[in-house]
Amino acid sequence: MAIENVDGYPHITEQTMYMCGRIAAMKTSWTENNTGRRFLGCSFYRRPDACDYFKWVDPLVQPRYKSVINSLLRNANHKDALVKKLQRNLIHHRIVLAMAVMVVLIYCVLLWDVICSCIGFC
Repeated sequence: MAIENVDGYPHITEQTMYMCGRIAAMKTSWTENNTGRRFLGCSFYRRPDACDYFKWVDPLVQPRYKSVINSLLRNANHKDALVKKLQRNLIHHRIVLAMAVMVVLIYCVLLWDVICSCIGFC
């Protein structure tokens, strides 16, 4: 796999097979130490028939960038979790509201029956 720098950024210029005869898969690391850093690896990673091929495509990330990226990811993950919680709460409140409406309707029907029987209307 040929990797060239174009405008200061690494680009893969051709595909090649490696140890196990498969084409390398471009993946992105999301670990704390290598957040957003791309690498080439066996497309069967974590499977018994995978080979140990591994090569970084991107250079090491500067510590400040790493800190900012990780902070942004934590904030995004926190907000995603908050959105999911709010969606669950919204569903719960809709159910409670529907039950309250049903109770009011039942109460109105019962009240109508009482009023009708008192005035001899029904």
